[in-house]
Amino acid sequence: MKTQAGTPVDRGLLVGVIFFILGLGTLLPWNFFMTAITYFQARLNSTEWSNGTALPHREYHFGNWLTLLSQLPLLLFTLLNSFLYQQISEKMRIAGSLVCILVLFILNASLVRVPMENDCFFSVTMATIWFINSFGAVMQGSLFGLVGQFPQKYSVFFMSGQGVAGTFATIAMLIAISSGTDPDTAALGYFITPCGGTIVTLSCYLLLPHLPFACYYFNKGKGMDVDCNAPPSPEEKPLLKGAKLNGYSGYSSANGPDRPDTERQVPAKKSSVLQVFKKIWVMAFSITFVFIVTLSVFPAVTVDVKSEFSGRWEIYFVPVCCFLNFNIMDWLSRTATSVVQWPAKESVLVPILVVARLVFIPLIMLCNVQYRSHLPVAFPTTPPSPSS
Repeated sequence: MKTQAGTPVDRGLLVGVIFFILGLGTLLPWNFFMTAITYFQARLNSTEWSNGTALPHREYHFGNWLTLLSQLPLLLFTLLNSFLYQQISEKMRIAGSLVCILVLFILNASLVRVPMENDCFFSVTMATIWFINSFGAVMQGSLFGLVGQFPQKYSVFFMSGQGVAGTFATIAMLIAISSGTDPDTAALGYFITPCGGTIVTLSCYLLLPHLPFACYYFNKGKGMDVDCNAPPSPEEKPLLKGAKLNGYSGYSSANGPDRPDTERQVPAKKSSVLQVFKKIWVMAFSITFVFIVTLSVFPAVTVDVKSEFSGRWEIYFVPVCCFLNFNIMDWLSRTATSVVQWPAKESVLVPILVVARLVFIPLIMLCNVQYRSHLPVAFPTTPPSPSS
């Protein structure tokens, strides 16, 4: 199958599905650590003993440190990635990062069964969070550049995958809680899940250059470090044959695809990072400010909002109301951009609405947040009275 212009067809939206999985894989590290805050808090709040004497309790503020040591390397290594792409190949940045993330996930899963002092466990976990998000930032930035070579709808697939990552992690946590097993076994099963997800993500990335549709756009892009000379699979041969009859072969030339002369383009001069930033600074500010407002309260503050309902619901309150609710809305919002985009990116309403989100910070602080002082509770979760 081919289009009139000779572009291979994405049969069964296989490339779209792969980008969806790649998007999901980029946010697995952040979401699996974030959703497991209650596990880490419970383990760090356990009583330590020395010579038969209970040691003084220490508050670790895990949620605050998690947010800081996740987002700081994300910022630093995203900026660093703007320069790394000229020095390190795309395949090394993405595949190498996924391999390192997999190793760190395995390390984190193994710690569930390893008895450690609270200080040591906290330090190792924080180091793991720093490095796993550093590799995640390099991978995410590289994948955004990769998906930018494709039509717009593939960016929507990628963003939707990122939205589903949080829901996927939350569902895994709910299954672990409701499994009825002991906390250590439930936590081990929970942390093994992203190991499998990372392996699937790596496999999808390695498959991508061997698909004719993807290879066409890789060759069409300038400076892409992608090998399209790999032999086609039996399923791809009919598609490649049809593409060759129309003047395109993604595997026949080391200098790029054989396309008609009308499709050959003169390499464009690359813009500097500063020139690009001058054109996108309003959108860059808006995106940055959205994350600033969100991460100032989520999850460090929202995870400490407690339900006043007793019983079984108390166990599920944070996973459902804090994480599942947030992640489902995040996924729906990302997906909605494929249907409607309002306001337009050039509209002055974009930065105004972004700044207006500041109102949610005091509103959330006035909820039933534990471990605070001098703040009233304006939105209590009061259980119904017996008469009702």
